Formats: sequence, C-alpha cells, structure tokens
Amino acid sequence: MSGPDHSALHLLYSEHNGWLKGWLRARLGNASDAADLAQDTFLRVLSARDVQAIREPRTYLSAIARALMIDKFRRQAVEQAYLDVLALRPEPMDISPETRLLILETLMAVDAMLDGLGERTRRIFLAVQLEGLSYVATGERLGVSVTTVKKHMIRAMTHCLLLMDD
Repeated sequence: MSGPDHSALHLLYSEHNGWLKGWLRARLGNASDAADLAQDTFLRVLSARDVQAIREPRTYLSAIARALMIDKFRRQAVEQAYLDVLALRPEPMDISPETRLLILETLMAVDAMLDGLGERTRRIFLAVQLEGLSYVATGERLGVSVTTVKKHMIRAMTHCLLLMDD
C-alpha cells in the first residue's frame, strides 16, 4: 500500500470506525460482533479498491458491512439448522470436533451452491434435504402445492449438479 493510500485508509478508519461499530451494534445488538464485523469491513476495503476513490464512505462501508452481516446470519442459520437436526436425533451422537468441522464445512459448501437460487427454492431444498420433511409437509409448511415443491427441488438439484460438474 502506497503512502497516500495508507493515509487515506487511516483517515477513513479514524473518521468512520466509531460510526460503523455503532451502526452494526444497533443491528446486531452485540458490541463484540459489531467490532468484529467493523474490522472485517475495513479489511474488505483494504483489499477491494483505491480508498481515495471512495466518495460516500458511510454508504460504501454500510454496504460492505451489510453483506458481511448477511453472510454471518446465513452461516449461523446453517449451523443452527444442523444443531437443531442433531438435537432431534434419538440416539446420542458423539462427534469429534474434526468430524463436526467437516460436516459444517460441507454444509457451508452446500449453502454456497444454493446461493444462486431464490429464497423459496433454498428453503424448500433445506426443508427436504436437511430436515427430512416430505414434499407434502414442506408444501404445508410453506403454503405451496406439492407440485411447486417438486419444481423447486428439481431446480435446486439441477443447479447443484451443474455446479459440481464445473
């Protein structure tokens, strides 16, 4: 990083870090997570572009932070869904930390694959594949027909298969 870029980043950080942490804290309800995401936001700025070219710093920072929050919430939702399914299993599961990490990484990869799908398709796929719901139960839960569930499952499976071929 050159001298002017370093100075611009330092100025951006010193002028907007406090505001960004407050903005994140209001949305997350947690100062620790807000500080972590603010730090991640500035790391993203550092690697993304010429800091001096940023014309609307708060708009730019909040857009990056919002995307990072969405990623965080999505990861938490996938992890929680896994833990919920695990909690419903009748037999005790003694999973090693390595196996648990492997499972979570696999779920994150599946989540990344589903990222290109619409929200309804993703919810239907997760209900059927992760929670083990039938097409009928999934349709009832989401207020759609079994035909709609089938259509979205075909779309999700085709999308995943195409990504796996790449």
